[in-house]
Amino acid sequence: MKLKLGRKWVFQMNNDPKHTAKLVTKWLKDNKVNVLEWPSQSPDLNPIEYLWSELKRRFCQEERAKIPLDCCEKLVEGNPKRLHQVIQFKGNSTKY
Repeated sequence: MKLKLGRKWVFQMNNDPKHTAKLVTKWLKDNKVNVLEWPSQSPDLNPIEYLWSELKRRFCQEERAKIPLDCCEKLVEGNPKRLHQVIQFKGNSTKY
C-alpha cells in the first residue's frame, strides 16, 4: 500500500508485544519505516485507548443489565458445590 507520505514521517506505536514481535520488527526495518523510540511500560497517551476503554465499560454495563436475576441466584446457589469440588481435587481442574 502506498500512502505517498514521503520519508518525513515517524511511525509511533507502544511497546505492546504484538508490535515488537520479530516478524513486525523485521518488516519495519526491511521497509525502512522510521519508528519513534518509546519506553516500555510507559503511560499510554493515545486518546483512542481511552475511547476503547469507555466503550468496553458501557457495553459491559448494558449487557450486565440484561442478565436475569435468577441466573445470578443459580450461580450463587451452586458455589458451595464448586468449592467442595475444588477442595476435593486439591486445587486441580474440576468439571466447573
